[in-house]
Amino acid sequence: MSKFSIGLLLAATVLTGPAAADEMNPAERHAALGEAVVMYQRGDHEGAELRFTALVAAGEPAAAHNLAVMHLRGELPNASVARARELLMQAAGQGFVTAQLALGELYESGRLGAPDLPQALAWYERAALSGSVDAQVAAGTAYFMGRGTPVDAAQAVHWYRQAANGGDVGAQYILGSMYEKGDGVSADLRLARYWYAAAARQGDEAAPAKLKDIDARLTAQ
Repeated sequence: MSKFSIGLLLAATVLTGPAAADEMNPAERHAALGEAVVMYQRGDHEGAELRFTALVAAGEPAAAHNLAVMHLRGELPNASVARARELLMQAAGQGFVTAQLALGELYESGRLGAPDLPQALAWYERAALSGSVDAQVAAGTAYFMGRGTPVDAAQAVHWYRQAANGGDVGAQYILGSMYEKGDGVSADLRLARYWYAAAARQGDEAAPAKLKDIDARLTAQ
């Protein structure tokens, strides 16, 4: 995923809070958010900005995230990476997982200055704990490659396993490789085969050859 490729979203669930209750009820916020997204998709960035801004004031985290993305894409006359960070922090603090992931990407990208890989990992892990598969892959890769943290194969396995269970084909293949090699886990060809097979079912091109090789090795045991 390229940085800031996360699209503007119509939140499936509207989060409530004290500020929001004073302004509009959840159903009204949900409808207004949908209208703002439609405006954005039609190219009415000015109208979308006004709607999102009102929703931010009402305490809607999805609107804060969406407005941040518009800043990051330079779609506003006053586009500001610093303002995008503020909006993402607001949404992330309200538990909006997509904003937590976006903050990880923002800190990793260096658009706030020098890349801050430890801060990026902190946000990836926060989003990963909330169930974001993309964040689980990012956290696993950080530990696997030592990006913002010392290399820790066991932690890499932990996050890749979470992502693999969530259906990420790349994580499934990598997890198969780590079980095959005993990297961060005890070597286990049967578990390696399990994850290679999962990746193969999703169309990974390299996985079938791995399955054939492992089947031959298991037969020879």
